[in-house]
Amino acid sequence: MNADCLELLVTGELTVLGRIASASNLTVACEVSDGTSAMRCVYKPIRGEQPLWDFPDGTLAGREVASYLISDALGWDLIPETALRDDGPVDVDLGPGMVQRWIDRPDAREDVLDPVDLVPAGSVPDGYRGVLNAYDQHGDEVVLVHEDSRRLARLALLDVVLNNADRKGGHILTGVDGRVYAIDHGICLHSENKLRTILWGWAGSPVPVGDAGDLVLLGRSLDDPDSSLRVRLSGLITADEIDALRRRVAVLADDGVMPLPPHSRAIPWPPF
Repeated sequence: MNADCLELLVTGELTVLGRIASASNLTVACEVSDGTSAMRCVYKPIRGEQPLWDFPDGTLAGREVASYLISDALGWDLIPETALRDDGPVDVDLGPGMVQRWIDRPDAREDVLDPVDLVPAGSVPDGYRGVLNAYDQHGDEVVLVHEDSRRLARLALLDVVLNNADRKGGHILTGVDGRVYAIDHGICLHSENKLRTILWGWAGSPVPVGDAGDLVLLGRSLDDPDSSLRVRLSGLITADEIDALRRRVAVLADDGVMPLPPHSRAIPWPPF
């Protein structure tokens, strides 16, 4: 956890740089500054959240922050610093919302695959795992693949912990530092099984021993009603959702196996 970054996100002054038009909910690129330090960030006002039939209105920002806290508690540093703040940009204040550190990305290269990508049928490259066969917009057969990397495997495990209902390929970014980051966790942490992800390449595989140990420590923190994590989560998600989170963590730590796709709608659509 970068405390200075979080402090700047919460207390700095936001200035609008532009709207991210591709986002399903109102999402604004901003600069946040305290007069000394400045950085780019994403701001998602609660009032800009689209209603969903299975998630309560006005809860997506809190779920994003809760997901960050869980990732941070595991020590995996997969989700950029994320926080709630009471106000929005000074030039167009849309009220309380979620703010998250912006991830700068390298220029796209045609000869370099993204962490999640499409390749022609029968040509899954080394270092990647195939997930599903499909047809592209031209009717050609393709395979949806994802990296076979340690960091992405941890993200797949984190998505199970979070009960992520919408892990699309576009929610996985490679930063200029070469690391993989995950964004868009607004529809996570439901008490019912909602897992939908494109990261099924490790289905049925053993959970690495080190990761299982991290899950055990997370479970202890969740079981302690006075722990900092448990107290902070209680202000962001419901008691039933915390109990469901505790059960998922316990099962993963005890069984030590990544789950298989639980139902026919196990992949979000569109997958990118």
